[in-house]
Amino acid sequence: MKKAVSILVMFMVFTSCKQTITDKDLAKINGYWEIEKVNLADGSKKDYTVNETIDYFSVKDNKGFRQKVMPQLDGKYLTNELKEEVSISKTDGDYFVNYTTRYGKWKEEIIELRDSVLVLKNKDNIEYHYKKQIPFSVK
Repeated sequence: MKKAVSILVMFMVFTSCKQTITDKDLAKINGYWEIEKVNLADGSKKDYTVNETIDYFSVKDNKGFRQKVMPQLDGKYLTNELKEEVSISKTDGDYFVNYTTRYGKWKEEIIELRDSVLVLKNKDNIEYHYKKQIPFSVK
């Protein structure tokens, strides 16, 4: 009996960690996001202390793009102009970012989306933890 209670408590804790996302929250995805860490499916983690590239999202009416950009010392960004088309969808109360390129299609579930935090999870249960990128300039 104690084991069943322990499992139930662990399940409740695990499921309560997921943020309830609303349509209003989706606008927060716009902007520059810097990867902070990746939680792999086997439980291991990879921390990113320095990022040469960051992700820029531009989404309006649940459609837009994601683009890799490189911050420069003058506060500007370099890019190669390659963009991934994105759309936001909702299935059974969960929100997903759907990506499309000429090479493939995939989606990631939005686990958390706040003003300065974004967590996405792919089909392989890999979680990508982002923080809003703070512009930097030596001007």
